[in-house]
Amino acid sequence: MLVGYFPSGQRDFAALMDAAAADLTARGARVVARAVQRRGVSRGGAAKTALPLSPRTLLSGGKVREVAEVRERTGASAVVFLNPLTERQRYALAERFGCPAVGLAEVLAPVRPVPPPPPGG
Repeated sequence: MLVGYFPSGQRDFAALMDAAAADLTARGARVVARAVQRRGVSRGGAAKTALPLSPRTLLSGGKVREVAEVRERTGASAVVFLNPLTERQRYALAERFGCPAVGLAEVLAPVRPVPPPPPGG
């Protein structure tokens, strides 16, 4: 499942979600659902659009419940956020969703191979 948090001024959020879904699909993931939280559109006002709705979960309580319900219904094995998540957010969201919650950058980061031990070592 793919989730994005965007300020109201971010007009290209749909294109960003599409690009993230394409990146995940190219790496073998299947995006079974999407959710978007927009700040400053329905509440919070323009002065707070750069701030998360909740420092603990990034999202509003209602959006967290919505994502948890969709995740359960679709059987998604992870919830991937376009936004970077703090360790505290990853833990809190994973607890609420019943699966890992990770930032897109973590998923897309190249895997560095472990170098072989030096000869004779």
